[in-house]
Amino acid sequence: MTMNAREDILGRIAARLNRSPENAARARERIREWIDARRAGPRPEVGDDLAANFVRRACALSSTVETVGRLDEVPPAVARYLAGIAVAPAAVCTPQVAELAWAGAGVRVEARAARDEDLVGITGCFCAIADTGTLMLCSSRASPAAVSLLPETHVAIVPVSHIVPFMEEAWALVRRELGALPRAVNFVSGPSRTGDIEQTIVLGAHGPYRVHIVLVREV
Repeated sequence: MTMNAREDILGRIAARLNRSPENAARARERIREWIDARRAGPRPEVGDDLAANFVRRACALSSTVETVGRLDEVPPAVARYLAGIAVAPAAVCTPQVAELAWAGAGVRVEARAARDEDLVGITGCFCAIADTGTLMLCSSRASPAAVSLLPETHVAIVPVSHIVPFMEEAWALVRRELGALPRAVNFVSGPSRTGDIEQTIVLGAHGPYRVHIVLVREV
């Protein structure tokens, strides 16, 4: 869909709702008030250590996790991981993580959207959800969605401070920090998988078949 077609469709919807620039802000405020007023349903216990719960759930989904103390320890950790799975130390990355000292760790990176030939994609993470071991990725110029979707191996850098307890807190963080929704929000719960054929789970069917998470305690 082109942007003109999108704007035309949204414009017609707004017209039917009698929405105008003058009343749009108040309409958004009423929606926020309605969301905030809703009572949360019963939720499972995740404990006080959100990072530990996130790691447990992520590993149960076939992700792998390494925890480092500081952001400057991330490139060496990624280099070790790639060497351990016998993958060349070359990757495409999102611009938001391109400034790390990759060359010093022997990892060649290009900050751009991924292409078919890219084997490794390195991204940041808007936030992570402790309840499910899920990564929440919000697309932007600094975070092209293709970097986490096309390569066979997805490496995500996740600050511990960006772990939230539940999905509700993740969406609240989007509304608070981004305001408007990004073009795409992707939830990554382990490697891509399917059980379409004889109910046998196959990894990597529609995306990466490896997801490696580097947790950073201090950013």
